[in-house]
Amino acid sequence: MSELTLTKTRIQAGVYEGVLKAEGDDGATPDIGAFFAEQPVGALSVEPDPALEKTWHVRLALPTDVLTDGVQTFVLVDQTTDTTLDSFTVITGEPLDDDLRGEIDLLRAELDMLKKAFRRHCVETS
Repeated sequence: MSELTLTKTRIQAGVYEGVLKAEGDDGATPDIGAFFAEQPVGALSVEPDPALEKTWHVRLALPTDVLTDGVQTFVLVDQTTDTTLDSFTVITGEPLDDDLRGEIDLLRAELDMLKKAFRRHCVETS
């Protein structure tokens, strides 16, 4: 059985692209599935790389019917071993934008507080 590694290269024009590599004896095309909310989605293609052995190019056209306000997580799975190879999220909508800004502001404030405490600690212990 082969050990599979999927590396995302980009998401361009609504298409996820990645490179899948196998380590091991098996050179057969892997059985990969794409899922959203535990349901299979999209037109997934796994094409062999003509220049490299045990290497495939993975392409997934993101289905527009599942893209709504909020966060959508897609998972790519080796269906033979039921192992997650990669996952990615798509974030859309204005209400989420405000939530993220608030969370980032809170993280910045906490980081500033930690920096001050660390500096004070360094001064007191030297």
